[in-house]
Amino acid sequence: MSTPFPFTAVVGQDDLRLALLLNAVSPAVGGVLVRGEKGTAKSTAVRALSALLPEVDVVPGCRFSCDPGSPDPACPDGPHAPGASGSRPARMVELPVGASEDRLVGALDIERALSEGVKAFEPGLLADAHRGILYVDEVNLLHDHLVDLLLDAAAMGASYVEREGVSVRHASRFLLVGTMNPEEGELRPQLLDRFGLTVEVAASREPDQRVEVVRRRLAYDDDPAGFAARWAGEEASVRQRVVAARALLPSVRLGDGALRQIAATCAAFEVDGMRADIVMARTATALAAWAGRSDVLAEDVRQAALLALPHRRRRNPFDAPGLDEDKLDETLEEFGGQDPGDGDDDPDDPGPGGGPGGQPEPGDAPGGDGDTAARPEAGEGGEPRPSGAGEQSPVRAAEPFRAKVLSVPGLGEGAAGRRSRARTEHGRTTGARRPRGALTKLHLAATVRAAAPHQRARGRSGPGLVVRRDDLRQATREGREGNLVLFVVDASGSMAARQRMGAVKGAVLSLLLDAYQRRDKVGLVTFRGSAAEVALPPTSSVDAAAARLESLPTGGRTPLAAGLLRAHEVLRVERLRDPARRALVVVVTDGRATGGPEPVALASRAARLFAAEQVASVVVDCESGPVRLGLAGRLADELGGTAVTLDELRADSIAGLVKDVQRRAA
Repeated sequence: MSTPFPFTAVVGQDDLRLALLLNAVSPAVGGVLVRGEKGTAKSTAVRALSALLPEVDVVPGCRFSCDPGSPDPACPDGPHAPGASGSRPARMVELPVGASEDRLVGALDIERALSEGVKAFEPGLLADAHRGILYVDEVNLLHDHLVDLLLDAAAMGASYVEREGVSVRHASRFLLVGTMNPEEGELRPQLLDRFGLTVEVAASREPDQRVEVVRRRLAYDDDPAGFAARWAGEEASVRQRVVAARALLPSVRLGDGALRQIAATCAAFEVDGMRADIVMARTATALAAWAGRSDVLAEDVRQAALLALPHRRRRNPFDAPGLDEDKLDETLEEFGGQDPGDGDDDPDDPGPGGGPGGQPEPGDAPGGDGDTAARPEAGEGGEPRPSGAGEQSPVRAAEPFRAKVLSVPGLGEGAAGRRSRARTEHGRTTGARRPRGALTKLHLAATVRAAAPHQRARGRSGPGLVVRRDDLRQATREGREGNLVLFVVDASGSMAARQRMGAVKGAVLSLLLDAYQRRDKVGLVTFRGSAAEVALPPTSSVDAAAARLESLPTGGRTPLAAGLLRAHEVLRVERLRDPARRALVVVVTDGRATGGPEPVALASRAARLFAAEQVASVVVDCESGPVRLGLAGRLADELGGTAVTLDELRADSIAGLVKDVQRRAA
């Protein structure tokens, strides 16, 4: 077994270490979601935490780690005889992004359950993580149904496995830790809210601190055991402090004054629901226990707010998490008679990782490329950006609206999502087939029909059904998949005329919001002047796409053919990477093609490439004015797609759009 990097040897990342330690003291806090750029010791710190947790007393031989002092009466390995006891180190279990549902929750032997009536259960990762740590790296890439199962188990403290009326329940209480890089996509707001605390991490810009990070990492890589031995004293000290804080926790007093500050803070920042209040109360109590105090102070409430509220204030995926610390201090001062402390100083006794000094400012949270880019007005500062001849400065996008659903016709088999019809593991049952590999979703009626004709030949004599492996049938289900929505945006001078670009950006922003809600990947190709460029390769981060869109300048000629050809190349490469994910191309243009020899003919030939490959497409017609040339409609015909105007893109004005897309692509 490899020697983990010592927790106390992690350089900086004070908020991350504090949040992990608070959950070690009080798992009821609800876990930690760690957001940040790659290479910031997120995984290292999480993996190192398990060494600081005290050993766990268990019933010998129990696969579900029952506590001998209070064994689970419903344990599948029970009932347990009193008196038997053993111990083991606390576990840290990792959930891979590509794990199946059965690997997470466990699986029943369906064949034995049907033929023998025996609950033969193989435990999953939720059982392994009981009374330990469950770590999900890249939690934002985990399938939604797995995240739902994971968070349900974390909330209820138990896992339920049910297959065709046969069910197994076992205890599953664990410290849930997820890490993610926001550039690769966001979690849904409902899932964000289920994590107790969220921490933003970023690499230090201080040369001395970066030098120390490299020095320690190289020393660890050269001699892991020797490096760990040098930090054994600090590790033991923190481990003892965790044990002491756990013992003190039940006696910590959360007074009415602190509760009033917590409620007032959650109300002032307009967080949804009551979970934030409860998490703040538990976090403040754990902070007091960690500091060795029996009373919760205003500084504990303040630190709890900095850890528990930023991710609960987001109203859409383009909002960066953050908290106005001045407003926080004013609220605490107004509703408490205690000094909340200076926001720039650490608490009196922060311990390892304590203090808000590492808390990022509201605008500093890393959220993908372009997070720090503001939304500049056209001509901001009185001068256009000198980016090239005929180029105009970026304009602000119009207010987004609820867009009509655009879907890919046919039946796909891509990643689970919410856009187009697909064969999926979850959804309504549409039929049955022989299983390929392990059986995951039994079709009971089809299995009985397959076994029934052979009962006499198999010597059936009792009421039970004699079932063989060949009789089992897998249920086929239809649900929804996520697609690759590739935006091809005309940024030429004709689009900037009559200030149309603001409306165009608003429309694309609306479609990006829709793509976020439907769990799509998105990409952005723009064309203007004499060429096209991939402004954003296909990604799950719609906020990165929004940032690129906001900073998009306009001007020059309209190389429509170049834009289509570049989009075609993006789709070709993406099909090699992810052949199951189907694409929807959204071309945003007025249909004009200028620049170079025979621009219209070249654009027509490029469009027919998409039609030949039956790529689903929609042209958003941006032409305006009393005289319309209908060029976007002709482009849609050549693409084999459909054309809609900006006004028709709104959900309340184009009821038949999806059917029209499917009819044209059929």
